[in-house]
Amino acid sequence: MSDGGTFLTLGIETSCDETAVAVLRDEDKLLANLVYSQADLHAQYGGVVPEVASRDHARKLPYLVKEALSKARIAVTDLSLIAATVGPGLMGPLLVGMSHGKGLAYGLGIPFIGVNHLEGHLFAHRLSAPDAPPPFMALVVSGGHTSLVDVVDYGRYQPVGSTVDDAAGEALDKIGKMIGIGYPAGAEIDRLATEGDPTAIRFPRPMADSPGFDFSFSGLKTAVLYHLRKHPRERPADIAASVLASVVGILVKKSIEAARRYHRDRLVVVGGVAANTHLRESLVASGKGRGIEVLFPPLALCTDNAAMIAAVGAFRHCQLGETHPLSLSANPGLGFNGGSSGSGGKAR
Repeated sequence: MSDGGTFLTLGIETSCDETAVAVLRDEDKLLANLVYSQADLHAQYGGVVPEVASRDHARKLPYLVKEALSKARIAVTDLSLIAATVGPGLMGPLLVGMSHGKGLAYGLGIPFIGVNHLEGHLFAHRLSAPDAPPPFMALVVSGGHTSLVDVVDYGRYQPVGSTVDDAAGEALDKIGKMIGIGYPAGAEIDRLATEGDPTAIRFPRPMADSPGFDFSFSGLKTAVLYHLRKHPRERPADIAASVLASVVGILVKKSIEAARRYHRDRLVVVGGVAANTHLRESLVASGKGRGIEVLFPPLALCTDNAAMIAAVGAFRHCQLGETHPLSLSANPGLGFNGGSSGSGGKAR
């Protein structure tokens, strides 16, 4: 049981196909962090089916909350705050997590915070590297998002660039499907690429040389499709290696240049694609050559998780005095807006 001076946050993450629950003590002590992946459930469809995801979240979430509380060795009545992802993400899954979180907050008579999932990824770094605070340049790269953000301080963000079409992880999943890799494809493409020749096929690097820091990966996906039509017997390992050479090349060039342009000597890389070994090696090497430290959270905090959601909630409530009404709506298209969580926060 917790003592009266301990602040305990329950975090809930259901923005896509991971059901995740975490318990955080104060702002930095993780007591439980559970993730249930629906990857096998959606693999038969070749991608996430929102209705299927929503139903599975609703089925699994109550049990994960109970398990997380048990692992943290606390009672539900010990909780001080409920934090749940408000967006971006899929509407149905977001509503499941928010509704459950609001119900707990109402029943317990404690505050509720709706958390920006993108800000959550930044707080994965805060949890894993508290001794490397802002300012820094951040690359948020995952299945649904590819963005560069200048992090002036936690809670103060300046968007620098984003994808104009597909996110990097989304493109990798679609390309994986073309070469016979099941959903999700990112980890298998990463592994397969180690067996292939990255110079075998000269795939395009869209917008790599364009001014500014926006990204585009749709053209790469189309180039792979046409290449496979002409060369149906091409080795999947060579395709994977050549595709990653293109994706990694674009991400590295834009990210390092953005850090240099904004006078940041630290680049923080977060999101599911931050687990990619080729991206990690290339960014670290490139950063070292430019005097830029490149940091990644541990793998467990790269993919979607509730620890990062709890961390944002605790920070915004304890440091910024925010709380959100239970009438707060899910926001599937939420992005960085420079200062708040983007979810209508108000001071207590």
